[in-house]
Amino acid sequence: MPETIDPTGAYSFLGKVEGAERLFLEGKRSRESDLEGAVTFFLEFLRGFESFDFDMPCVTVFGSARFDEDHRYYQLARETGAALANAGYAVMTGGGPGIMEAANRGAREAGGMSIGCNIKLPFEQKPNPYLDKFIEFEHFFIRKVMLVKYSSAFVVMPGGFGTLDEAFEVITLIQTGKLERFPVVGMGGDFWQHLGEFGRETMLNEGVISPEDLDLIQRADSAEQALQIIQGR
Repeated sequence: MPETIDPTGAYSFLGKVEGAERLFLEGKRSRESDLEGAVTFFLEFLRGFESFDFDMPCVTVFGSARFDEDHRYYQLARETGAALANAGYAVMTGGGPGIMEAANRGAREAGGMSIGCNIKLPFEQKPNPYLDKFIEFEHFFIRKVMLVKYSSAFVVMPGGFGTLDEAFEVITLIQTGKLERFPVVGMGGDFWQHLGEFGRETMLNEGVISPEDLDLIQRADSAEQALQIIQGR
């Protein structure tokens, strides 16, 4: 069983705030309701800080929940999780299936620390069975803070809008100096080819990014290449 901080209390809290994010974002509400929401955010942050008190370097792996065990990207994520664990890194993911499960699985099989920050959704997202530490969140933005705060490198596996959201948040934090220039690795180079072309041929040409911004994410096609980038070799 994954380690949690007072699991009964955690799920009791989640039950009380279920649907809070949607309610908060739906439109204008009373000042009192917004203040109540702010307290909920604070309490959820506290749960995260209490749960993830560990003293070892950590790498966060982002990626789609939709790849099954037979997919080549699942296998690549599993190999990457194992390589990171063997190099002494804890592996953190969103805690769900697909790429997240694969990276956690690889880390667990290699004897490393496997961590999950799951999000409560009406579909698709359930915690995977390869987690040593686990916490579930109601609010996406709080979960993203936890996925970034404790890591010193980031691996971006193939994924959809959620993966892009997470990856661009990290890159923006680095670009704007809010986050140290940690390694960000785009895995599965062919998957990201057109995004790279868009960055070079459109964003750079239009002047909305600088040439050095293109170096904020580096591409890799194997677990070994990713580890070399993360270790600065």
